[in-house]
Amino acid sequence: MPESNNLSSSLHKLSVAGLIITLGIVFGDIGTSPLYVVKAIGAELGIIDKATILGAISCVFWTLTLQTTVKYVLITLKANNNGEGGIFALFALLRKRRAWAYVLALIGGSTLLADGIITPAITVTSSIEGLKILNPDIPVVLIVVSILSVLFFVQQFGTKILGKSFGLLMVIWFLVIAFWGTNQLVQNPEVIAAINPYYAIQLLINHPGGFFVMGAVFLATTGAEALYSDLGHCGIRNIRISWIFVKVSLILSYFGQAAWVIRNPDFVSEGVNPFYAIMPQWFIIPGIAIATIAAVIASQALISGSFTLVSEAISLNLWPKMSIKYPAEHKGQMYIPAINTFLWLGAVGVVLLFQNSSNMEAAYGLSISITMLMTTILLLLYLYDRIHLSLVVLIGVVYISIEMIFLSANLNKFAHGGWFTIFIAGFLAVIMYVWYNGRKIKNALVNYVSISPLLEILKKVKDDESIPKFASNLIYVTKANKQYEIESTIVYSLLHKQPKRADKYWFLHIDISDQPYTFEYRVTEFAKNSVYKIDFYIGFKIELRLSLFYKHVLKELSKNDGVDLTSEYPSLKEFAIQGDRRYVIIDRVLTEEHIFSLKEKMVMSFSNMVGHLAITDPNFLKLDSSNVFIEKVPLGKADKLNQPFRRRR
Repeated sequence: MPESNNLSSSLHKLSVAGLIITLGIVFGDIGTSPLYVVKAIGAELGIIDKATILGAISCVFWTLTLQTTVKYVLITLKANNNGEGGIFALFALLRKRRAWAYVLALIGGSTLLADGIITPAITVTSSIEGLKILNPDIPVVLIVVSILSVLFFVQQFGTKILGKSFGLLMVIWFLVIAFWGTNQLVQNPEVIAAINPYYAIQLLINHPGGFFVMGAVFLATTGAEALYSDLGHCGIRNIRISWIFVKVSLILSYFGQAAWVIRNPDFVSEGVNPFYAIMPQWFIIPGIAIATIAAVIASQALISGSFTLVSEAISLNLWPKMSIKYPAEHKGQMYIPAINTFLWLGAVGVVLLFQNSSNMEAAYGLSISITMLMTTILLLLYLYDRIHLSLVVLIGVVYISIEMIFLSANLNKFAHGGWFTIFIAGFLAVIMYVWYNGRKIKNALVNYVSISPLLEILKKVKDDESIPKFASNLIYVTKANKQYEIESTIVYSLLHKQPKRADKYWFLHIDISDQPYTFEYRVTEFAKNSVYKIDFYIGFKIELRLSLFYKHVLKELSKNDGVDLTSEYPSLKEFAIQGDRRYVIIDRVLTEEHIFSLKEKMVMSFSNMVGHLAITDPNFLKLDSSNVFIEKVPLGKADKLNQPFRRRR
């Protein structure tokens, strides 16, 4: 079992250490929401009175209860792919039977990535803005951009050392917000009445801005999707148990801020953030420091989650191949340089564009509400085959209704900043769509043939010394899923373009498993000590290192099956030197003769443009470039002439 799986399994066990680590990894996003939720509610409602704030906080309480606790913590976490969560892991469970669901996955994944851009910006900005209490002229934008730049810069070195302390720091954060919330709550305990949904219903029905305030209320649960995505890091039991502590802390903070608002209804016009207002003056500096640390932890969780999301999209053919690095000693954290740069530019761009957290709140929430709706639909498809239809319908009616309300309320933000995240999400969705369908079009043109007729020819080629020897071990990477097949393009490369003589022919096939940590292989010997196919079954969470995998299999074959790997050159064979190896990667080039439909032309055109974002197959598979030969081979067949072509005599 890979080392990353062992580490993951240890974190999945229910323990005090596991619970603390979970607080640092999973709850950063949702845990920092008190920094801006009540302030955003005030900005939306304007004039605040007792009934209004009780209704708003009641909406927050029931949103955390129905949306986060029931939907995500109790129901959605059960829809996991061998312990892995997130919208792409959920799609992986469905794609064999409902391939069309990729549309839902790419929409949800792109909007979640867009959320990964704005979350670091709004959380860090909200925390640093607390300094304005001490100095109104402090350069918040400069400080925030500096913090974000350092945060994204250190990603390349790994965050193992910081990660060890994240959990304890988040424990301190939740205790602090719970303490100061409770301090206000005991001074005005009538706020506890907000638990009664009556106040929420009255706000929605009677207040002219009651419906649109749901866009601000929604900010309290935006981290629920990230919670689901981080399932694979900590395990369902640790998340469920630690959520009890987190939810209590959040509720105490929200209720405490509401108690303060009742006594200070003009806080909106005064430009005060209730989160900092409930703290005494002597605690402002420590409070800002703790909030900033929590914001950085929340940002780190979103950044790491974005890397995981993109790596899963790559394995599902929804994203171009990109360089993935593993800077930590254990493979717990991955790093994708291109995505890191994209997120940094996006987050800094958000700060420079919107300048303050109040403006960012207008842009925040719209994209993630779309993600949640897509997750709900995928979840219903997953549950359809597992529970009674009546329960599926009940869950669907309840949560599609709730999320449509949130989406409709958030659409009010579109002109005020929501356009930014929708633009980013749309851009990412187009990349996913054209890449997925472009590969689908190219794959449809691939012809697979039985390897059996080729064996006799390869035997003749092997013995034909008039053909220069291409390599002792000639290795092709094949996409053929069936055990006894290879692509016709490989046959073309072997025999037609340039006959390739070798002592041994190897065909390597990688099957990316829907299960995260599958790590198996199968060897098929087609011709004694001459022609082999190795099928690697690799989980989507495993780092692809094909050269290393192949060398391991060779050792096993030499040791257990008696396969002779010694060079056939007499001078080298005398000293038992192993034969040389050479990989051939087929670059499938579409012929100009093939006629596409207008839609296919558009998809392929955009797909080729997106392809410039991708790294080469040798780099993606971690092959030694000095041993790789890339050969361009025509793909597809020319269409038949649509009129007679007569020979002139």
